[in-house]
Amino acid sequence: MTAGRRLVPFRSRGRLGRVRSGLEELLARPSVVKGLRVGLIANPTTVTADLVHASLVLKGSRAVRLVALFGPEHGIWADAQDLVEVQDSRDPATGLPVFSLYGKTRVPTAQMLEGIDVLLFDVQDVGARYYTFVYTMLYALEACAQFGRRLVVLDRPNPLGGLALEGNVLEPEYLSFVGLHPLPPRHGMTVGELALLFARERGLDADLHVVRMRGWRREMAFEETGLPWVMPSPNMPTVDTAWVYPGGCLVEGTNLSEGRGTTRPFELVGAPWLDPWRLARDLESERLPGVRFRPTYFTPTFQKHAGRPCGGVQVHVTDRRRFASYLTYLLLIFHARRQDPARFGWRDPPYEYEYVKRPIDILYGSDAFRRTVEQGLSPRRLAAGWRADLDRFRRRRAPSLLY
Repeated sequence: MTAGRRLVPFRSRGRLGRVRSGLEELLARPSVVKGLRVGLIANPTTVTADLVHASLVLKGSRAVRLVALFGPEHGIWADAQDLVEVQDSRDPATGLPVFSLYGKTRVPTAQMLEGIDVLLFDVQDVGARYYTFVYTMLYALEACAQFGRRLVVLDRPNPLGGLALEGNVLEPEYLSFVGLHPLPPRHGMTVGELALLFARERGLDADLHVVRMRGWRREMAFEETGLPWVMPSPNMPTVDTAWVYPGGCLVEGTNLSEGRGTTRPFELVGAPWLDPWRLARDLESERLPGVRFRPTYFTPTFQKHAGRPCGGVQVHVTDRRRFASYLTYLLLIFHARRQDPARFGWRDPPYEYEYVKRPIDILYGSDAFRRTVEQGLSPRRLAAGWRADLDRFRRRRAPSLLY
């Protein structure tokens, strides 16, 4: 026990929400980890309904022995910005070693797994193909299969719900750490369901256990779960951010600011040379459902165009059920480029450990969007081909659905 700190007992305190997370279910029935040495893949979202971090709960438990922590991208406390590698460290609250899975390696090594019987994965996802936490889980699944360890995934809600799907399925030649498996950008699955899908489709002989949530339904908005929203990464401050992210992340593949360095990342998009009124007018003319565009200026405090006023728009979602984030941001990029093709640019690699292919291509999952825009053609022509992709994916995912 760390000196001067009182660790929390195994069962958390306080009134639980309408939905019980996989963590809460494990704490109530710990048989799958009882008596085992545990490594915990975690970040700030790894909390009980009353905001107690799982590392403290498990460290104070007599049912298990928590021996190590593992941090995904942004680190175990999500204090590192995107693309910033994180070093191994020691956790000040528990005194445990922290192994970084976004630094010298993204894969749990044999050395990291020494003295560990089971890895727990408990990180809140945001329901978009590019969010790297689910690929940290995939690498952990592969490592557990290779080294004979158990992986227990503690399920949490998909904040975008589990019904709607959006976009094209990633083509295998464009696999990367922002897309290690052929998924659509909005997949409508929980992390537990994705773990089952990964194991089945990759033929992994793994000792995989998913601890299901209780009370979650696929049509639920995150706000209906009663669970607290904790920022899973520095630029995912609210549930609103998660709703625009399946399209908003595409802006990272350009020289437009995606609003990093502001209080509304991914909702604000712009550049110093853009006319915000023209951009808003062009986007409004697309008559996209569930969204409006407000012309604005903003000045990022860091990253792209730091300290320079940017003209652009704020994306205001008016109806989540009708809002199509992916098509919306493809059209936003298209209209921004059309204003000034000479000053618009595609971001160059490297990006998320890809050193050859363009970031926009690995984000989109092929080079079709970039080529279409460079020909001056609307990305709407691509959308017609998504339906067959999504129908096939809907059939692929069906055996892995838990709710």
